[in-house]
Amino acid sequence: MALPGSIRLSCLLGLIAAALSVCGCASTTESNIGRTATEQLLLARAADRAVEGLSLPLPTAASIFVDETYFQSDNSRYAISAIRGALSDAGYRLTRNRDDADAVFEIRTGALSLEQMRRVFGIPEMRIPINETFNVVSVPELSIYSNRDRVGVAEFSGFLYETKTGAPLGAVLPMIGQYRIRSHKLMMIVTWGQQQAQPGQRNPGSSWTEF
Repeated sequence: MALPGSIRLSCLLGLIAAALSVCGCASTTESNIGRTATEQLLLARAADRAVEGLSLPLPTAASIFVDETYFQSDNSRYAISAIRGALSDAGYRLTRNRDDADAVFEIRTGALSLEQMRRVFGIPEMRIPINETFNVVSVPELSIYSNRDRVGVAEFSGFLYETKTGAPLGAVLPMIGQYRIRSHKLMMIVTWGQQQAQPGQRNPGSSWTEF
């Protein structure tokens, strides 16, 4: 004889509670397109780290035109500016006019996105069918301990060629940067760790750096 739906649901929740102390899982997800402030900071800092130490096979003071035609990604404007800033920091002159440049630096992006990893010691949040018509009930997370890693990942590369002849001058190997924050939760109440990326500190009178 089939049990009523309410009794079956009570039994199911009882089994979940019994398994709480002996099971664990991990899940990986990607962020949605809409960006929170923390997600934007993760991407920005990953981009900054990717371009650290960027140099080209050209003498310093050479003029460079940065071709961003094939640099397509969310938050791409910040990443392009980070590349341009790194070139200026290395001593190259930037020009907005291709014909005035000694060389063209064509840049592209391999990755500029977010990853998230959750580790749950207990039962993760889930949706469970409760009858033959597949109506579902949402079961909240029931965990002893969980943590969450949020990672901004950036990878850029490019190649260099002479402006007038198009002759190749060299290629830049993939530049990779990551920025990670981790938060923890105990008994679904007590939290610690880095919950969000903090904006950079700026001291009055020291907000600029001379190249």
